Amino acid sequence: MTEVLIEKRGMVQWIGINRPERRNAMNDAVIEGISAGFAAATKDPDMRAVVLTGVGDKAFCAGADLSSGSGSFKYDYSKTGLNFVQLMKQARDLTLPLIARVNGHAMAGGMGMLGMCDMAISTDKALFGMPEVKVGVFPMQIMAVLQRLIPSRKLYEMALTGEPISATEALELGLLNYVVPVAELDAKTEWLLSRLLDKSPTAIRRGKYAMRTTEQLNFDQSAAFMEAQIGTLALTEDAAEGRAAFIEKRAPVWTGR
Repeated sequence: MTEVLIEKRGMVQWIGINRPERRNAMNDAVIEGISAGFAAATKDPDMRAVVLTGVGDKAFCAGADLSSGSGSFKYDYSKTGLNFVQLMKQARDLTLPLIARVNGHAMAGGMGMLGMCDMAISTDKALFGMPEVKVGVFPMQIMAVLQRLIPSRKLYEMALTGEPISATEALELGLLNYVVPVAELDAKTEWLLSRLLDKSPTAIRRGKYAMRTTEQLNFDQSAAFMEAQIGTLALTEDAAEGRAAFIEKRAPVWTGR
């Protein structure tokens, strides 16, 4: 699948949109490729994290491919759940940490790709925008993930004007974790990964699941759910190993169970 590159680098699954000539714009093959990368990472017991990025240095993802014959915005309404919506759901259900390595501009559906990730590192040259109104449509689907990330006033401005913001402003809004010069993007990504890979994979996996679940609950429901979750997590091998390593003043050896 040449339009999406999937590479296992140690304990990390790297997924790269490989359409630099189209500014890494999305089509069905891209969505299917990313989905396959998520599925493969989920099935691999050695995986500890996933990185989503674009090939080249111009664009992370420019959104839907608007070129002639691309099929964008032509949907089969006899089916429930558009491909991109299914991908965002799959990303939400992924229990591995999902990091966006934003190598260039993130526009339209590319903002959705960014929004469905847990963390994001960007180059200082990247721009972020929802220009759909400029071509007669609206950033409908991606609102499902962006409404929780971007303050309401700014979200309305970006969606209604279609004008982009800088990486610095995206960082200030909380859309990004870190912004670095282009030459430092890989090093910063590896640095963030290193802070994940030495931690308990069981705690991270169950913790991410719990965090996602409680987003839909009120306080009383969330507190009750989390009470059960900490009790369950305490029964795992990783929890026992973590306590033993702390007492013995040594580095833990995680089994992921």
